[in-house]
Amino acid sequence: MNDRLEVRKTYKLYVGGQFPRSESGRVFEVNTADGEFLTNMAKASRKDARDAVLAARKGFNSWSAATAYNRGQVMYRIAEVMEGRSAQFAEELQLLGGGSAKKARQEVEQAIDRMVWYAGWADKLTQVVGTANPVAGPYYNFSVPEPTGVVVAAAPSTPALLGLVNVLAPIIVSGNSAIILASELQPIVAITMAEVLESSDMPAGAVNILTGSAAEILPWLASHGDVNALDLSGVDDPELAVELEREAAGTLKRVQRSTVRADKTPSLLQMIAFLEIKTVWHPMGL
Repeated sequence: MNDRLEVRKTYKLYVGGQFPRSESGRVFEVNTADGEFLTNMAKASRKDARDAVLAARKGFNSWSAATAYNRGQVMYRIAEVMEGRSAQFAEELQLLGGGSAKKARQEVEQAIDRMVWYAGWADKLTQVVGTANPVAGPYYNFSVPEPTGVVVAAAPSTPALLGLVNVLAPIIVSGNSAIILASELQPIVAITMAEVLESSDMPAGAVNILTGSAAEILPWLASHGDVNALDLSGVDDPELAVELEREAAGTLKRVQRSTVRADKTPSLLQMIAFLEIKTVWHPMGL
């Protein structure tokens, strides 16, 4: 006879490398694909979103200062840890999204492969995107890519894990910090991913994950003065997407409203979307 009490997991936010509860104390219900109650998730408030922006700005300072080679190594480490928890990811995908176990395993494998693909780009972006420009005069002129800053992205609901990786990896590969709003329908894999990040040498604050209402949180983040760019790939509501673009216009944010869905082939364009090109002059040496 097992007389132990059941230790049920309490799902929290991921902000600044820690797992705080929502300051509001609010939660929302998450149901299985069959409609049965599964668990309660923390429902982020505006205060939580503000804390995430502060954490992301600090995380940007350390993550963008890391060498490109180091960023690639950390992202490869993320893939390694994902591999070790692949069974858990597959179970969560099947539980919330339905479908077969084989389909869930395939999505996990694709997500891990995609993280490795982006990791390989970390120390190659500068060579591919940067240029040495021809000029008339005794100077060198270089165009060098730099990270945009703090990027907010909404993760698609389906495919939940592959979609999450597909919005996260292009943001962080070049040194940006990220605030990810997890899917409202399948948020559990996002918190499992947060646990992966926490044990993958990722600097605190470089990635922050919120769970809650997109309609409540995203407009506030879109108008925040210390957020530099938005990825609206996971926003399914066209009216909300237009509202977010209007809010972002007030602070001249870059907005990525891609029609490339998360389950399609990744591309260099997704990484370029969150880069700034800095052009510098250097005199020629003697």
